[in-house]
Amino acid sequence: MRMFVPSFYREPNNSWMADLIRDNPLALAVTNGSPEDGPFATHLPVIFDPDASGDAGDELTGTTLLGHMNRANPHWAALRSGGVLLLTFTGPHAYVSPTVYEKTPAAPTWNFTAVHVRGVVEKIDSTEETLGVVQSTVRAFEGAFGDGWDMTDSLGYFRQIVPAVGAFRFTVTGASGMFKLSQEQPGEVRERVRASFGQSGCTYKREVAGLMNRLP
Repeated sequence: MRMFVPSFYREPNNSWMADLIRDNPLALAVTNGSPEDGPFATHLPVIFDPDASGDAGDELTGTTLLGHMNRANPHWAALRSGGVLLLTFTGPHAYVSPTVYEKTPAAPTWNFTAVHVRGVVEKIDSTEETLGVVQSTVRAFEGAFGDGWDMTDSLGYFRQIVPAVGAFRFTVTGASGMFKLSQEQPGEVRERVRASFGQSGCTYKREVAGLMNRLP
């Protein structure tokens, strides 16, 4: 499965894709299923492996990600080490009304950002390694989205629930990003969209405007 990305919607550089994954880490994991059951799809949290060498700032291929899901999920049983997995991440997005364009004729659209990464799965069997994935995920998300919660007093509880957690490593073999931010519009129209979104009361629109500000 590959995402269709028109040339003018491609990311200015690969760091945009890494940033989107870090800022929007709830991925949709998709694998092929049987002809009877169809594909499997699971929403799950994903982080960059803190113990992997290198930096994902410029190139995602070869990067290691960590994820986990409930072992009771049939998707876990369907995963195979060495198998292919698709992870999709959705970033800021918002509806664009033709009223913003201030021209006729016009058509409404939806500005959005997304990254698809394909790669190979390695299921983690060790309880200690699984616990490590959970702890690394907590550290990453508390640092980025939480209040710095100290998990020390809950490690005993973590050990109780870890047998139900299916953790995996994911090595990226390919990535594509689509950053549809009105690049197809004339400069003055694109600026009207950016200005309108930037002063909107809608958080999604302000986030889209923030990315539009970063465009070359």
